[in-house]
Amino acid sequence: MTRIAVFPGSFSPFTIGHQSIIDRALSLFDKIIIGIGINSEKNQYFSIEERMQWIKDVYTNNPKVIVKFYEGLTVDFCKKENAEFIIRGIRDSRDFKFEKNIAQTNHDLDSNIETIFLITPPEISHISSTIIRDIIKNGGDVSKFIPKQINL
Repeated sequence: MTRIAVFPGSFSPFTIGHQSIIDRALSLFDKIIIGIGINSEKNQYFSIEERMQWIKDVYTNNPKVIVKFYEGLTVDFCKKENAEFIIRGIRDSRDFKFEKNIAQTNHDLDSNIETIFLITPPEISHISSTIIRDIIKNGGDVSKFIPKQINL
């Protein structure tokens, strides 16, 4: 049986925190689909095409990682992709509380899809796309917060 997981997010931009979660999840799954979704709560600073290309560039040599765009519910995307797992990264207790509620709701929507939480390493737990966007908007250097394959 192939173990397929979806790692959903807006990835605007894709950070070393996201990369850390995926890299650690690779040993757990046969295939990871990085699902770039539409989040109505977030203002997208980068295009879908840019975000997809960045992630493809990071994982160009890893056939286990696939990047796709989706709209709608994550559980519906999982069903469409035959994924039984959702991967979520947790940076702190606020993330856990927020992600736990989403995981429980997703479980109510489809009890065959399990959410797996991976804890972000402490040395990068302060990194978020929101903070990175703010640094970019103000002309700062973000090179230490994003994978080396991404040039912003």
